[in-house]
Amino acid sequence: MKRSRFSEEQIIGILKEHQAGLTAADLCRKHGVSDATFYKWRSKYGGMEVSEARRLKTLEEENKRLKKLLAEQMLDVATLKEMLGKNFRSPVPDDVLWTGP
Repeated sequence: MKRSRFSEEQIIGILKEHQAGLTAADLCRKHGVSDATFYKWRSKYGGMEVSEARRLKTLEEENKRLKKLLAEQMLDVATLKEMLGKNFRSPVPDDVLWTGP
């Protein structure tokens, strides 16, 4: 994923400028971002403080790590199920097994 030119602190600062009364078009021109980027930032960081944005970032990183662990575990389980289904053979030949009276 492409790294942003702006940190969370800078993005929140830009959004606070908008709340102070500057128009979105002026802010986009001033900071060199598109309207779509500005509105995406507003939907993600609108109303947040810097500490909340940092917390959001750490939670997103933790969530990404946990999803990766889950995917690896699910792959391991699927592999084991496939191996047991195809390769499970009795260690004792069939003619030696007791079939009952």
